[in-house]
Amino acid sequence: MIQDLLIPFVSIGLAELGDKTQLAVLCLASKTTKYLQLLLGVILAFAITDGLAILLGNFITAYIPILYIKIVSGAIFIIFGLITLLNNKTEEAQCELKQPFTSGFFLILVSEMGDKTQIASGLFATKYNPVMVFIGVILALTILSVMAVYLGKFIALKINKRTISKVAGIVFIVLGILCFI
Repeated sequence: MIQDLLIPFVSIGLAELGDKTQLAVLCLASKTTKYLQLLLGVILAFAITDGLAILLGNFITAYIPILYIKIVSGAIFIIFGLITLLNNKTEEAQCELKQPFTSGFFLILVSEMGDKTQIASGLFATKYNPVMVFIGVILALTILSVMAVYLGKFIALKINKRTISKVAGIVFIVLGILCFI
């Protein structure tokens, strides 16, 4: 029973470490002071995407080609990046994310669809207890997201807001381009 939780926890945790979604969370966290709202949106998105994968296995990828999912994900990342880069306001609030829950939720929801960790979660559920798989996966993703939010908060305190905004925009665009590869 413990392996039903531990194997997905370790596997998903290692696979997601440094993944595009964690970089996206870090970037979003550097643009807000509403860290809990961002974290809740991100975790809810992970719970939905990985919960669906666990419930449905590979059903999603059987009916929606991965290519389409990657195209939508890439487009959303690029749009986020362009909006971030084109925002030329000079006041302090220019780097503030107005709705961190919604931004985090939708960005992660779309970018996780068809992701390797979502598919792996579904596959783990075919071999292990699905409830324990879900708990292990969500624990791993939550821990990594908390780390990304904390690191984003630290970066926001130490680096100029305008620099953060430019770097975040570039990172989002690069992540979007990588979705097409």
